[in-house]
Amino acid sequence: MIAVDKDKCLGCSLCKNVCPRKVITIANKKAIIADPVACLECGACDLNCPAKAISLTKGTGCLVAILKEDILKTVPKGTGCGCSSNSSCGC
Repeated sequence: MIAVDKDKCLGCSLCKNVCPRKVITIANKKAIIADPVACLECGACDLNCPAKAISLTKGTGCLVAILKEDILKTVPKGTGCGCSSNSSCGC
């Protein structure tokens, strides 16, 4: 699970720039989670946020993507679980 504390966010875009899945975007000078389902829970955003405005609970995001993309080859590379941002698959 990923979340942004908008009161702490500086709008510096570091989180957006380091996210491999483009989960985070900037709107009104604040980070927002644009596609939470695509999050791999890798921690790059959390580690690079100078304001500590990102909270991330690591789960199985990376594992799900690796299994589906590299091992099972059921979804194209870079799409993770294969669900759209409009669905909630629970991964």
